[in-house]
Parts: sequence; structure tokens; C-alpha cells
Amino acid sequence: YILELPLFSSILLASMFASHTLIAYPIASRFGVTKNKAVNITVGGTVITDTLALLVLAVIVGMVKGEVNSEFWITLGVSVSLFTAIVLVIVPFVSRWFLKAQRDSVSQYIFVLGVVFFSAFLAELAGIEGIIGAFLAGLALNRLIPHTSALMNRIDFVGNALFIPFFLIGVGMLIDFSVFFSGTGALTVAAVMTVIATLSKLLAAFITKLSFRFTRSEMYLMFGLSNAQAAATLAAVLVGYNVILKTGTDGIPVRLLSEDVLNGTIIMILITCTISSIVVSRASKNIALLENEEDEDQKEGETTIDYRFLIPVSSPETVETIVNFATLFKPKKRASEFYALHIQTEGENGKTGKKLLEKALKTGAALDNEIRPVYRHDINVANGIINCMKENRITDIFLSMHEKNNFLDPYYGRVAKAVIEKTDNTVFIYKAIQPLNTIKKVVVVVPEKAEFELGFVKWVQRIHILTRELNAPVVFYANPFTSERLKSVLTAMGHSLPVEFKLLEDWDDFLIIGRGLKKDDLFIVVSARRNTLSYNVLFEKLPKQLTRFFSLNNIILLFPEQYNASELERKRMDGSMDELLEENLKRLDNLGKYFKKLLKVK
Repeated sequence: YILELPLFSSILLASMFASHTLIAYPIASRFGVTKNKAVNITVGGTVITDTLALLVLAVIVGMVKGEVNSEFWITLGVSVSLFTAIVLVIVPFVSRWFLKAQRDSVSQYIFVLGVVFFSAFLAELAGIEGIIGAFLAGLALNRLIPHTSALMNRIDFVGNALFIPFFLIGVGMLIDFSVFFSGTGALTVAAVMTVIATLSKLLAAFITKLSFRFTRSEMYLMFGLSNAQAAATLAAVLVGYNVILKTGTDGIPVRLLSEDVLNGTIIMILITCTISSIVVSRASKNIALLENEEDEDQKEGETTIDYRFLIPVSSPETVETIVNFATLFKPKKRASEFYALHIQTEGENGKTGKKLLEKALKTGAALDNEIRPVYRHDINVANGIINCMKENRITDIFLSMHEKNNFLDPYYGRVAKAVIEKTDNTVFIYKAIQPLNTIKKVVVVVPEKAEFELGFVKWVQRIHILTRELNAPVVFYANPFTSERLKSVLTAMGHSLPVEFKLLEDWDDFLIIGRGLKKDDLFIVVSARRNTLSYNVLFEKLPKQLTRFFSLNNIILLFPEQYNASELERKRMDGSMDELLEENLKRLDNLGKYFKKLLKVK
């Protein structure tokens, strides 16, 4: 009514307000809030609204050209259904196969680009805009690309440094400045479109805030992400501008969307993208600060916020795998350090170790993680690892195993056994059969009384981080009491992925789990050191069982942190025994409350 447009032009213009582009998503990603529920809702809404808006475009153009009949609707429905099925069903299947076969990150990146262009091409064939193909390609590849992987790092860099700037340059070059001096039509259209688009997105975010009880910052985050009118809007206005309805008496073509609407849309895109960037930046910062405060309040018995990860490297075939695995556990909001260690023993060539450390550093740099190299001489590998852990106050150690080796290998047995017995830290022993990004599900076996171990919360947190990065559901096998404790800890951590708890009353039933295990499942076994609360004599059979019955799966053998006698000695020397005493009293108090709860249940 305000712009005096015909019906079809008005409907097309209205659909342009609905569509939006997540141009400010990298800002939210930089602040580490992309896992927030408000962001997930906005991303889902983007796919839905952009798809429907571009379908409206296809229908309106068809109606204007007189092509809308039963054949048009059947063709559109069949083509869109086929396109969706190919991208969401066949593409993930082929992608999983390719990522297993090709572990080179450059080849993987080229493959991802190929999938995006192929999906855009299929969308064009189906009669909708190529941007929908790109959206669906992202959905299809989402679970196959961990957020902290080298592949994601390359995608982020090229997108933020190349694609988005080129898009904005292209938008700016479409503006015809002479139109602004020849009348007020373009400025009027720009003002109306900007106000309507901004207010409608703000209203939608406000209604969602009330529905889901979001905070004010989360509301503004949704508003900022959904306010940027860019790719889909530009596609619609260009198609509408190029559709000529008729030729006027003066020989000037009458278009579905006039030149004033085209220029006004470009101005709206620039204004809304600017508003979006500012709002998302402020809202993301507020949410990140709030999450930091909550993390500080939720610390359970931790004496430091520092996490120090040690990655011993001994084989060129496993360096990249173990570094990729270890960096998945990097906490987003706490200080952490990574150490790559090589032990040179007598008779070994020194150049080999330096090359291994160099490869570890390059792998870490590709993941945007700084890794400190540690090169040392020692009488044997186990002693070197143990001494390095003590010197650098390591919290977690990641031991790697080649896919051709097994848990019965004598060399592995000597090194791993010595490290486990002579340290109290969390130990991960990882054997990779396929890349982690192709994992579909995580299966965790937890022994009885594991909830009473000192490192219980810590290893549950590690699994929470791992499943979040892999975007994979998790299944816990445990007894009822342990399962209840797992549920409470995961809830406190804000775990949002699907979790299933299955009964494992007796460790003798351990092998039964293998019947339901698939090749694409990650199998995690929580073990224990001798003379600890959760230790079971049947653990002695684990190496043989894992080698014989689980040889086709990625395996993590996890030893939780135990009481650290060396930490007690250090605190005694630096005069902080009161702090240690208070810590242990809190732990005893928590255990007392838990025992009371168990007695009530019984």
C-alpha cells in the first residue's frame, strides 16, 4: 500500500523480509556461543525461511510468466523432493566414505567445495536458487566436520577472508548512485524495507524469547543473526528485476520489481548487515561472559583452571591422528597448554624425533592450536614420559596406538603399564581405525563405583566435550547408581545431545556390548588402576578382549585421575595445606551426602 506495488510484486517483496543470511555467524563463533540453543533455533529458522522464500520466488515468477498449472506443481514437487533426498541422504553417505578413504585435509577441503557447488547445481536444476543447495550441503556435512578440526579451520578462514568480503563487494557494485540524485523513490523503498525487516525480526525474536524463556542477550543474539538480509534477498530481487512484465508506451520495460526496489534492497542489505554485526557482537560478548561466570561457579573440586595436555609422539603414522584427537578436548573458556613429547633413547637417530615434533607442531597450527615441543633423552620411553609429566604438571596424557598394532603388543604394554602405574593423572589410550569425524555414535562402558573416584567429574567432562565436538549421541553402560550420578553431572554441564543409559550390572557381561556395536561407533572403556575403588580383577582381561572382539572399532581406554600424592607434598612445601584440607573436606561432605542418598534409595 505504501509503495503502491501490484499484488505479485508485493508478495515477492514480503517474502524477501522473511529470508535472511547468517552473515554475523562468524562473530558468534569467535565468542564461542554457537552451541547456544538460541543460535541453533536461528540456524534452523534460516533454512526454513530461506527455502520457503525462494519457493515463493519460483512460484511468483512462474505465475507471472503464465507457467503455473498442474504440470508446474508436479514438476516442482518431484524435483525439490529428489534434490532434497540426494543432498540429505546420498551426499552424507558418499562424504563419509570419502573422508574415511582420504585423510589429507587439502583433499577433504576440495571435496567439501565440490559438494557445495554440486548441491547448488542440483538446486538450480530443481527450479530453486543455488543458495538453498549450499544450505542443505552444510546440513549434510555438519556431523562429519568437527568444529575444532583442520578442515573446519580452513572452511572458516576461506569463508571469512574471501567469500564474505567478495559477496559484500559484489553487493556494493550493484548500486547505481545516479538513481539517488534523480528522485526519492529508491530512498523511500530502502527506508520502508529496512524498518519493516528490522521490526519484524525483532518481534519474532521477542516472541521466541517469551516462548523459550530466553535471556535478553539471547533474544538480541537471535535478532542480530536473523536481521541480516543478504544472499537470498539479493537473489530474489535480481530475479524479480530481470522479469519483464511488459513494455511501456515509451519503450521502457515494466519489471516485476523496479529499479527503485533493486537499489532500495541493496541499501537495506548494507544497513541490516551493519545492525546485525553490531548486535551479534554485543549479545555474544554478554552470553560468553555469563557462561564464564557459570563455569566458575560449577567447578567441582578443581584447584586450578589450567589444563596441560601431553602428547607423546613416536611414529609418523600416528602423529596427526593423536594431535587431532587431543585438541578436541581443549576447553573453550579456560587456559590450556599442549605439549608434544619425543623421548630419544640410546641408538636412536636424533633427526627422527625432531621431524616428528615438527609434524606435531604443523598439525597443531592447522587446528589453530599452539603446541610446545619437548625433546628429551632418557634411559627408556616410560621414564621419559613420567618425568616430563612431573616437570610440566601435566593433567592429561594421550597415548596413541597404530591401527595395525593391538593392546597385547609387548612394547605398548610395557610403556602404557609403567605410565599408568607411576602416575595419577587422566590417561587416554587411543587406537584409531577411521577418522573421528566419521563416527556416528559414542559408546561408553563405566565400571561399578566409578562415581567415587577423584577424577570422575573430570572424565565425564572430557566425554561431554568430545561428543559435543563430534556432534554424536552417547550411550552409557553402567549400573543404576552410577547412571544416576552420570545424569546429574551431565545435566550440570548443560549436555544437550541425545544420551541413553543401558544397564550393566556385572562386568562379566562386558562382551555382550560388542553385539550391538557398529563399525562407525567409538568405543570408550573406563578402566581403573589397581587398588582403587572401581578396580575390578576382570580388567586384567581387557587387552585380550579389546584385541579379539573390538578390532574394527575406534577404541579409547580411559584411566581416570586418582589421588595425587605428589600434589600433597607440593602443597605441604608451599604452605597451602589449609587449602588442600578445605578441598578434601568438601569432597568428603559431597560423598557423605551421596551415601545418604543411596541409603534412602535402598
